[in-house]
Amino acid sequence: MTVGAPASTGPASPVTGTRAADILDRVRRFVHAEVLPATDHFDALPPVPTAASVRLAEAGLANWWIPAEYGGPGVSLRDSVDIVSELSYGDAGFAFGSFLSVLGTTMLQLSGADALTRPHLERLARDGGVLGILASEEEAGSELGRITTTCRRAGDSVIVTGDKYFSTNTDAADLLLVVARDAADDADFGVVLVPRHTEGVEVSQRWNMVGMRGSATYRVALRDCAVPAGHRLPGNGLRLLEIGLNASRILIAATAIGMARRVRDLAMEYAASKRVHGAPLARNAVFAGKLGQIEMLIDVMRNQCRSAAEEFDGYLAGGDAAGALYRVGTLRSALAAKMYCGQAGWQVATIGSEMFGGLGYTHEHPIGKLVRDLRYVGLVEGGDDVIRELLFTRYVVPTGKRR
Repeated sequence: MTVGAPASTGPASPVTGTRAADILDRVRRFVHAEVLPATDHFDALPPVPTAASVRLAEAGLANWWIPAEYGGPGVSLRDSVDIVSELSYGDAGFAFGSFLSVLGTTMLQLSGADALTRPHLERLARDGGVLGILASEEEAGSELGRITTTCRRAGDSVIVTGDKYFSTNTDAADLLLVVARDAADDADFGVVLVPRHTEGVEVSQRWNMVGMRGSATYRVALRDCAVPAGHRLPGNGLRLLEIGLNASRILIAATAIGMARRVRDLAMEYAASKRVHGAPLARNAVFAGKLGQIEMLIDVMRNQCRSAAEEFDGYLAGGDAAGALYRVGTLRSALAAKMYCGQAGWQVATIGSEMFGGLGYTHEHPIGKLVRDLRYVGLVEGGDDVIRELLFTRYVVPTGKRR
């Protein structure tokens, strides 16, 4: 199969201003009513979709980034940073499960034929729900060029076979996007749209995660899954994945903002009743200095995420969004946001847990859960060493020698 850069021009300009502010306010109220009171529930590997996910969709707040041309709210990625901050203030696992479909919907809206992708995007906008992305494998790890899952043409069908290691939302999804090597061309990769209930799709394990337990991540086997040949998206599959990862990495980074804000607020609540040397903790200079440090980190994280998101939005608003993003692939700003927020968020987690002393290392106080959850930012969709290598090979190595 010969494939090239997608021809789609991309979605219309995103909704901004008053509409986005209204959605953000509704999300904030939803979090305080539905998510914050259920901290223990989300930390106990809840069945998916969670009741809160269903209610988020019923409130018209699910998949808020889907463009208006597909019936969605069309919120920009820049405004999505603030929405994800609010969701993760309540529970980062719930937030992760709620926004991760942006990876797949971005790939669909930029790369897929309209007749194939429109019904799925319109359904996600109308009914809520999630997409599953099946890329990582046990042996390949972050080296996706080593994946062994294959897709092969057989008449009017594409047959997908392989095993995927970490895939979030898969069991609750109606639609899966599978990254696979072309069996006829070892150097070519594709992304194949596979309905969840296609014969041969087997969810074999839900991972018992240390943190982010409000989300659901699985091992999945694909046993000769046959779908129509038109379900393979045009373009190199690894490049298409890179494009979508820009959006999801920025929002993963944004979860650190919400969790850091929660650490700050819990510390202030603690300081209202805790006394040190006979005086309220809030008047202690060391405490004040640490909270000032956290506030600085929150501000820089927010600015970095917004800046990266605005760059991505700029590409989407261009005349040839698909072509431009296909050429550039991984954005430096998205990589920087992901790595910086992972590291800054971990600094906040460390400061916060130390301020609570032994209480901060127990399951009896929310700070312990936040420590576990914050660690994920620097691990998923490329750990720090992977991101460093990408920054080096894509943006430090001289242009003519880049890969």
